[in-house]
Amino acid sequence: MKKFLLIISLLFPVLIYAQHKKTAPSTYDLLIGTYTTGKSKGIYVYRFYAETGRVEYLNEIDGVDNPSYLCVASNNKYVYAVNETGKNGEVSAFSFDPKQGKLVFINKEPSSGADPCYISVDKQQKNVFVANYGGGSLSVLPVNKDGSLGAVSQLVKDEGHGVNKDRQEAPHVHIAMLSPDEKYVLYSDLGTDKLNIMRYHASHPQPLSPASPAFINVKDGEGPRHITFSNDKKHVYLLTEMGSAVHVLDYDNGKLKEKQSITLLSDGFKGQTAGAAIKISPDGKFLYASNRLETNEISVYAINEETGELAFVQRVSAYGKNPRDLTIDPNGNFLLVANQNSDNIIVYRIDKKTGKINRFGADIEIGNPVCLKFAPAE
Repeated sequence: MKKFLLIISLLFPVLIYAQHKKTAPSTYDLLIGTYTTGKSKGIYVYRFYAETGRVEYLNEIDGVDNPSYLCVASNNKYVYAVNETGKNGEVSAFSFDPKQGKLVFINKEPSSGADPCYISVDKQQKNVFVANYGGGSLSVLPVNKDGSLGAVSQLVKDEGHGVNKDRQEAPHVHIAMLSPDEKYVLYSDLGTDKLNIMRYHASHPQPLSPASPAFINVKDGEGPRHITFSNDKKHVYLLTEMGSAVHVLDYDNGKLKEKQSITLLSDGFKGQTAGAAIKISPDGKFLYASNRLETNEISVYAINEETGELAFVQRVSAYGKNPRDLTIDPNGNFLLVANQNSDNIIVYRIDKKTGKINRFGADIEIGNPVCLKFAPAE
């Protein structure tokens, strides 16, 4: 009897671990933002099986003009989308049923800027932040208890221009992302070659104020676009659109210092390029970035665990035109790329040891996909 109890006591942790592993999330909702000027009607939701890479259509909501970027609230009950509709940009709020992948429209508010192209929401669900590309501004909209949006409570307007008269004639804000501790909001300005830093106080009527220093410059004409934070929160990776490069920045409580710049381009390439999206694998070991125009490629880099610096691993075809966005499933098994101008989403399997990707085959045909977001399928 004692021997039996000893065996059970030794096996118990293993059984608990096996049970935990078995019940770990492996099914997600894939939300897809699009431009509705072509085949698309609005926002689409697919079921994604992270163990197998299988995708399955669930739902869609139409009548939503150009929902080119999305974000999902931390409680998984609400989704917010920009409406990139020219001078009169708007922001839409939806309730979300993750079991059915169903979206229901709640309300819509002006973004107070032209061509909103990015949106994020804080974990407390008090405010959303909108990058108005054409308006060269950052908008803050309060979130009500029912998930609806209030009118813009604060508008941060940039000034200045860059060296490229065609692309940088005025400010062009491209991203607005909260720091991991949500004490700061970082937003890039393609038009002035700056990455700006704002302090964030969620409960204040106007929650943003300039940090000190309030920005960091990149090389003239690079055109900052998107950023992502390292898993250890010590580095920011900045992708430039016009320069097609990734800048590695040390990050410490709202302060930034550049330590490396690495190109997305192969040696000798002279064609037109435009960096687009940048993401880090869930284990924090690899970085993935997309490049458009005459390249249409995905570049892979290994992340040095101690320094945060990047080393080139691989460059592969996007198997489509204009890879606007990419995302990695939370289990780290698959990478998905949205090709805006070829109406497809390509699925790649990730080798977790090397970071390399290979086309998997479970592609999705959808009109003008430009944003990919995963949410738990409850």
